[in-house]
Amino acid sequence: MKQRLAIFAVALWWGSLTTLGFLVVPLLFMHLPSPAAAGAMAAKLFTAQTWLSVACTMLLLMIFNRKDAAAPVVPTHAAIKFVVMGLLLALLVEFGVSPRIVSARAEGGNLKLWHALGSGMYFLQWLCAGLALWRLSSLDSGKN
Repeated sequence: MKQRLAIFAVALWWGSLTTLGFLVVPLLFMHLPSPAAAGAMAAKLFTAQTWLSVACTMLLLMIFNRKDAAAPVVPTHAAIKFVVMGLLLALLVEFGVSPRIVSARAEGGNLKLWHALGSGMYFLQWLCAGLALWRLSSLDSGKN
């Protein structure tokens, strides 16, 4: 049961990153009347994504930390590292990069640099979530 909950949490994390970053945000920029409106909406969605990422990763870390002999979840060390790295990347984008994007837009700073850095970190978080999903789902193969 806990193994399936862990797989569900990491799948939700990876799937939400995929949907938002590769489908929803590009559609916003294609269909909203101005890039400013699309950017403002995307910023709100990315903040919501950060909190979903934090919830999923914290749930995973709590599941991994349980010392329940009846149904232990034994992740690989790589899966734990990917989850922690993804959590840190989500928080860094939200509290480190996003405020700089907002100030660069308002004050005419280096918006391109901060946007590229934020996009790269989002992509790395997506990779971490995908690799964690890959590792955890391979542990569950062969079980019903």
